[in-house]
Amino acid sequence: MRAVWYETTGPAAQVLRLGEMETPQPGPGEVRVRLCASGVNPSDVKSRDGLRGPIAFPRVIPHSDGAGEIDAVGEGVSPARIGQRVWVWNAAYRRPFGTCAEYVSLPEAQAVSLPKGTSFEAGACLGIPASTACHAVFADGDVTGQTVLVTGGAGAVGHYAIQLARWGGAKVIATVSGPEKAKAAEAAGAHAVVNYREGDVAAAILAANHGKPVDRVVEVEFGGNLPVTSAVIGEGGVIAAYGSMADAEPKLPFYPLMFRNVTLRMLIIYLLSSPERARMLARLDAALEEGALSHAIAAKFDLADSAKAHEAVESGGLIGNAVITIS
Repeated sequence: MRAVWYETTGPAAQVLRLGEMETPQPGPGEVRVRLCASGVNPSDVKSRDGLRGPIAFPRVIPHSDGAGEIDAVGEGVSPARIGQRVWVWNAAYRRPFGTCAEYVSLPEAQAVSLPKGTSFEAGACLGIPASTACHAVFADGDVTGQTVLVTGGAGAVGHYAIQLARWGGAKVIATVSGPEKAKAAEAAGAHAVVNYREGDVAAAILAANHGKPVDRVVEVEFGGNLPVTSAVIGEGGVIAAYGSMADAEPKLPFYPLMFRNVTLRMLIIYLLSSPERARMLARLDAALEEGALSHAIAAKFDLADSAKAHEAVESGGLIGNAVITIS
């Protein structure tokens, strides 16, 4: 099979290689997926660059997210799964060979049925961005009648979080950094959008909610945004954070949050328990089946241009996801 791999960490153009590898065979309990699309996420780029530590295996095929069709199954897996359209998760998490290839073999639970109306390119965005958004929005229960603040509303996770929160019956306020991103957040369904680079951001968020605090925050930058989120979160509220790059060790305003009975949820989608993942997948599948989600695919690349895809993600200029299509 054709695959892209690296054997040392470093800049994408220097370490990523396209070549031929042996096509994997599914082991017991596994399925093999003939991949049609591979999603490129910031975590993939950071791992390749060495920002997540030294390379874990002699050779790594990057990317945890992808979508395609099951073409073979291992012992113990129903042959009825052959031909099923699926999206995959955690393909490259603690595993050497991910989805930047023509085939991947992995445990059958990690290949999830893809609804008929969802493209393979969209399926390649579900493993990290959409799943993170879904867990962040719903991990602490239904949001019907609540107000959800989505920081970084034009980001890959933010795009899905806005849609999922609105689908769940919430009022959604999003923060963005400029007019173009404001349009993206509005297109996703945000009821109100606040530019966090202008004026009193906390006051603008509260004004957008008729002076009332918000119930939940889907947080892309926990430390950097803490002065704002701690000012707008209401009693019994939840801050669900999946990033804190600007301030990795923030000073926590413990008592102001404690006296409002605020829950701080730090989440990483790779490590969901089986019950948590089952609940998240059920929610996500229902939203997909109901046609509630649009998919912001900002750029598509061929397998041979995987380095360019990594560089595009690193640039931070994409409003949406980068996807590699595999013919």
